[in-house]
Amino acid sequence: MKRKHAITSAAVVLVLALLVYFQVRHWQAFDWKEFVRQTAGVSKLQIAIAIALIYGVYVLRAVRWAILLKPVRRISVTRLIIPQFIGFTALALLGRPGELVRPILIAKKEDLSVASQLAVWTVERVFDIAAVALLLGLTLAVRGGKYEAYPEVARAGIALLGVTGVLVVVVVLLWWRAQAFANMLERLLNPYSKRIANAVCHRIIAFGQGLKTIHGAGSFVAILMLSFAIWLMIAQSYIQVLHAYPQAETQVQNSNTGIVETRTVRLHEMKLEDVLLVMGASMAGSIIQLPGVGGGSQLAVISLLSSNIFRGEPYNISRELAVSAGMMLWLVTFMSVIPAGLFLAHRQHISLREVSEEPVPTEP
Repeated sequence: MKRKHAITSAAVVLVLALLVYFQVRHWQAFDWKEFVRQTAGVSKLQIAIAIALIYGVYVLRAVRWAILLKPVRRISVTRLIIPQFIGFTALALLGRPGELVRPILIAKKEDLSVASQLAVWTVERVFDIAAVALLLGLTLAVRGGKYEAYPEVARAGIALLGVTGVLVVVVVLLWWRAQAFANMLERLLNPYSKRIANAVCHRIIAFGQGLKTIHGAGSFVAILMLSFAIWLMIAQSYIQVLHAYPQAETQVQNSNTGIVETRTVRLHEMKLEDVLLVMGASMAGSIIQLPGVGGGSQLAVISLLSSNIFRGEPYNISRELAVSAGMMLWLVTFMSVIPAGLFLAHRQHISLREVSEEPVPTEP
């Protein structure tokens, strides 16, 4: 297991190194003085508001988890808030291995099976993906005309709506007939690999059981609305960070003529559709990341902000500003939980690494 983890980490490091190399080669030069100047002017009040919004998101996640637990046990929301903070701290510091800390902590604290909490965690992830895909897809499909010079943006919105539709159909089928669906896939995969067929079957049955935590239409609507509220709050946090950068003059290279021009930066005018696009880039980039330092998320956001989409009017984002904003977004939305999470973990006498290394049940 350790060898497999080391190989995976090495592969991630290599991919990130290549991404950084190509980005540096593409830019050729970077003005550190301009970077410091752009970062120094950020509104500390708006950054504080952005962090407060992110902390509020963890409370809403606790509310959603409590609703998903109702068929098993009624648990006070306040008991679920601390595991959210500690769990996301583990994710920030340990990377993907820390992702399962939340369900494991809740299982221990409430004397529930880890398998049942993994099922809740899986359902939570599905609602998160569906909420983001629907928000981003609808926004880009409706407001994609704003990026008329980039028709792929509107097409991406339509594709996301299609993906959301497929996801909804699959979830409904698994909620209705998970066992039958698992048996069918097991029969199809058995001739190739019994081990893989077995694993897939167990995963599908576990997911189907997880969906049973949604007990009725009222719970479904509540979970869906909470999921939208969570991601709209995250989007508002992004807006606060980007709007924290004051209007200023900057040097931007004209992509058509190659001439460096003086333009006015207007990050404070970025709208929801722009922010959702940046959020989408961040989520896509987070697939490739290193524990404690991220990598993929920041690079994806910086690449998008410094692309032609945002380099011209009305935002005029320079390379230096893109780096500053990308790093600030990562610190606020992903890393700001660490002080609170470590404090709470210390008070609860919890070792993040020990929890993350606990064996996870494979049976549904």
